[in-house]
Amino acid sequence: MTEPITRADCAARDAADPLAPLRAQFALPEGVNYLDGNSLGVLPVTTAARVQQVVTEEWGSGLIRSWNTAGWITLPQRVGDKIGRLVGAKPGELVVADSTSVNLFKVLSAAAQIARADDPARAVIVSERSNFPTDLYIAESVAAQHGMTLELMDIDAIPARLGADVAVLMLTQVNYRSGRMADMAAVTAQAHAAGALMLWDLAHSAGAVPVDLNAANADFAVGCGYKYLNGGPGAPAFCWVHPRHAERFWQPLSGWMGHAAPFVFEPGYRPAPGIGRFLCGTPPVVAMSALECGVDTLLAAEPLGGMAALRAKSLALSELFMALVGQRLAGSGLTIHTPLDAAQRGSQVSLGVPADGSIDGYAVMQALIARGVIGDYRAGDGTAAEPHLLRFGFTPLYTRFVDVFDAIDTLVDILASGQWRQPHFMHKGAVT
Repeated sequence: MTEPITRADCAARDAADPLAPLRAQFALPEGVNYLDGNSLGVLPVTTAARVQQVVTEEWGSGLIRSWNTAGWITLPQRVGDKIGRLVGAKPGELVVADSTSVNLFKVLSAAAQIARADDPARAVIVSERSNFPTDLYIAESVAAQHGMTLELMDIDAIPARLGADVAVLMLTQVNYRSGRMADMAAVTAQAHAAGALMLWDLAHSAGAVPVDLNAANADFAVGCGYKYLNGGPGAPAFCWVHPRHAERFWQPLSGWMGHAAPFVFEPGYRPAPGIGRFLCGTPPVVAMSALECGVDTLLAAEPLGGMAALRAKSLALSELFMALVGQRLAGSGLTIHTPLDAAQRGSQVSLGVPADGSIDGYAVMQALIARGVIGDYRAGDGTAAEPHLLRFGFTPLYTRFVDVFDAIDTLVDILASGQWRQPHFMHKGAVT
């Protein structure tokens, strides 16, 4: 019989953790156990001062001169190259711009153009049914504009669907609900074997799991700046295009910053070389400067083993969480809805709520938040296949092993005491 895991065991693991000093990079509120970095990362301690510097010095004193003297004009490329180090992109291949939704529209439109130009019979975009909704909405729009069809299916059925009519396979590497992670290299190879282009959304991957876009031979990728990259609410997103495609298209939002010579101010559009044509409007300088601080917190792990070390700790945290669920929540009705296989698991664990309605998952999460344990709730259709979920994200830069123990300890108490049944926890008007 496995010995019960104690808080002292977890504290000992924290004391031996070589990544523990990285936690000091963040302004973590007292009394908060934050397990929601997969939705919004924690504020880096350097961000407030950096934003203040941009506002008071670079904008306040430098004024328009700061586009050159402070390097504002190159922020999309500079921060892009830093993110590239985390996702296997070479210098000059990745830029920061716009939101994930807008970037997805740009790259998916480009992929559709290329696929249809190569073979007009390829008129289907395929994606996972449980992909994040904005991805599906954007794909629906792109399909309509290009005379294509969007087909949605369960993830395990996709390989058999990859036929001669499929133009693009669009997937999020780590599913936002279940935390299931796809094998990027293997899935990309399957798409290419069928003649389709491969587009990856890295919203729950970048900064959370090792990613190597070039090694996987992917075609396109987009990603989010405010989750594991700690860029702040609504932080700019990023996009990447394999160099073999970079000169083959005009992206549909051909704004002045994506022009080959934006300050010539000529009336006709000439696309910038390479990934530069994916820029559109003026860079949001304050937001990009904050994002750079967030990305730097991840690059600080490079001397300690980088993404491989962060991934090892992430898995250790999620495995501890699942072990504690098994030891302390057996019979509670909550079930693990995230793959047990480490190779198929991102940096979160989702707990399914019983389909019989005996537990109100929303109310349980609100009770947890009231006790300082912040995760989030995601509604499903209530079936065993798509249950309502309690999601817990593990950001190894700042999450400790004792945080995992304390979260489970609080959850056990909330269920045992029935605290979640208090009426004010059952109001469903809030985001989380």
